[in-house]
Amino acid sequence: MPKYQPKNSFESPRFCGPRTFMRLPYVEQVNSEMDFIVTGIPFDSGQSFRTGARFGPEAIRDFSILLRPYNPEQKINIFDYISGVDYGDLSVVPGYILETYKKIEEGLTPVVNEGIIPISLGGDHSMTLGELRAIAKKHGPVALLQFDAHSDTWDSYFEQKYNHGTVFRRAIEEGLIDVSRSIQIGMRGGLYGIEDLEDAKNLGLALYTTNEYKKLGVERMLDIIHERVGEGPVFLSFDIDFLDPVYAPGTGTPEVSGASIDDALQFVRGLTNIDFVGFDLVEVLPAYDHGQITAAAAANIVYEFITLIALRKKNKRRRSAVNESARLNIKKMVKVGRYYYLPTFI
Repeated sequence: MPKYQPKNSFESPRFCGPRTFMRLPYVEQVNSEMDFIVTGIPFDSGQSFRTGARFGPEAIRDFSILLRPYNPEQKINIFDYISGVDYGDLSVVPGYILETYKKIEEGLTPVVNEGIIPISLGGDHSMTLGELRAIAKKHGPVALLQFDAHSDTWDSYFEQKYNHGTVFRRAIEEGLIDVSRSIQIGMRGGLYGIEDLEDAKNLGLALYTTNEYKKLGVERMLDIIHERVGEGPVFLSFDIDFLDPVYAPGTGTPEVSGASIDDALQFVRGLTNIDFVGFDLVEVLPAYDHGQITAAAAANIVYEFITLIALRKKNKRRRSAVNESARLNIKKMVKVGRYYYLPTFI
């Protein structure tokens, strides 16, 4: 039985105790018994319009206490297979983005080195660069799977090289992303010019706008995603503004005509059998949220991230059991004439 699991809400009311993600134990020291950690990165000094995403991790955790361990859509009791904790928040330096990147990298390095999968709650999208630096030190360049209304590949914004609109250009320049296996989905809204999207493609990224994915459909897009990212390590970055503002009003740069929460959940649930080495969910801004609509969407998407980790471990166990059974059967085989048989067939 995995060591770290959520508190049982049949025995302890959800409104009791500290707000950790999904009521997981609050542990700040990593160890080999953990499969994943959930951590907050409360930084929003990289935002270009509305600020306040520093309070996003708190809002997501607050709603997440309603989540339960059995995922009926994926037919799995998550904590039968994996163990995880709320790691608390990483330290940041408000107003100082380069210093914050160093702290994110330092905070996640022991997690990644232990083989634990980090799930980070934002915070604005600039924070992902620090995460990728920590992950690439362990895994090398990873595939980026990005759900977002914006490509975030500008060269600069306000003549500044580091903010939430430039994060993936910087990551590519630093060699943190394997562009040949990377894909962005959901881009929409007005642009400063056609080059805003062409630049991403010229960097080597596959890019699908919201209109393109809607024409293809989620199932076809999932086939494209699986084919693109392949077998190697993948980092999933989910900007909550991928969703239409009807489903996520609490975000920094909302764009109309986005994805529904149904599509978003269908996307994430379809990402099975991918080698994810990290996740984040960013740009939740509770000051513009209403009735926790955005926090609810964000918490449930992160819940599906955790489910993907559990499904992959379950499938690994199943394959291991099958392989062990086959190995034992081979040892039992008896030669009769020119052929080998299991004793039950002789």
